[in-house]
Amino acid sequence: MNTIVSSIITFFFTMPLLGFIIIYFLYKMITKNSRKSFHKALDYSTIFFIMAVHFLTITIWGKSLFGVILLIMIFIAMVFVVVHWKMNGEIVFNKVFKGFWRFNFLLFFITYITLTVFGLVHRALTFTFS
Repeated sequence: MNTIVSSIITFFFTMPLLGFIIIYFLYKMITKNSRKSFHKALDYSTIFFIMAVHFLTITIWGKSLFGVILLIMIFIAMVFVVVHWKMNGEIVFNKVFKGFWRFNFLLFFITYITLTVFGLVHRALTFTFS
């Protein structure tokens, strides 16, 4: 049983876009609400994109940049807290975290696509010229 669960989690870490689509359609079947399903899929698949970026950096450059990823996320969180505080005068944790988490989805989705394309081109050029 542990092997099956581990395999499923590993699959979603290597194919986060498919995880997003599966989560979207599962919530769509349950709620019948496209907008709510999209937001839930976005929220739950963010961790898949973060881990996929981590594994892509290991694959492309051969070293882990997970510490850098965490530092970037902490910096983003600090910016969101300060901006929210400046705009509203008080910090509403739920709103700040939702904005932070959705911004991370956008950032890591774009980074995932960029690293995937870069990795494919890099491997193709390495294979062609070696």
